[in-house]
Amino acid sequence: MSVLVITGTGTDVGKTVVVAALAAIAAAEGRRVAVLKPVQTGVLPGEPGDLAEVQRMAGPVTTRELRRYPDPLSPAAAARRSGLPTAHPAEIAGAATELDDTHDLVLLEGAGGLLVPLDDRGATLADAAWALHAPVLVVAHAALGTLNTTALTAEVLVRRGLESIGVVIGRWPEHPDLAARSNLTDLPEVAGAPLLGVLPDGAGALSGSEFLEVARAGLSPWFGGTFDPDKFSAPHTC
Repeated sequence: MSVLVITGTGTDVGKTVVVAALAAIAAAEGRRVAVLKPVQTGVLPGEPGDLAEVQRMAGPVTTRELRRYPDPLSPAAAARRSGLPTAHPAEIAGAATELDDTHDLVLLEGAGGLLVPLDDRGATLADAAWALHAPVLVVAHAALGTLNTTALTAEVLVRRGLESIGVVIGRWPEHPDLAARSNLTDLPEVAGAPLLGVLPDGAGALSGSEFLEVARAGLSPWFGGTFDPDKFSAPHTC
């Protein structure tokens, strides 16, 4: 199975851009790529959501969305307010498995962080990842406070018996402050996994060949990119 689960340490950390970068590189290599967004919140029916953004950046990869709720809340709260059904981890795992049968890579993008509730019974993305036996990539922000949220996410992954393959900074600032520069060294330590990429803030505004170039420069050779954490960190060391 070639399913990778992408979670964030919170909202607005750049998950969708990271997913698009992964998809763009894999598609450029000739691989059949699918992106699964089990739950989209804060978007009305007919409006473009995260998957439309992925296709704009990465090109015409396969996309699938299971649930959509209009309110910008957690999936459980948004489903409750709308009266619409929730997405169960077994359904999510089943959809990912179906896509895996016809694709070389399936990227499963969560909503918010790892333990954001999907329903009123407390189901989470972690449960779906466990059902799939899929590795997890953590997307974190660069600023002060990221070490705590990244460490908490890493601890949950360990406790749930999930494999964390690494961490990516989804929105690297144009002018990083002392905390961001220091976090380049400390993030892999608290994550218990390597730094596998740094994408610049604003990369989501690009598309096509420009986005692919940024994606390759910002992601590890593990994903087909050229990012070297030691080289990137050297000019930013405190």
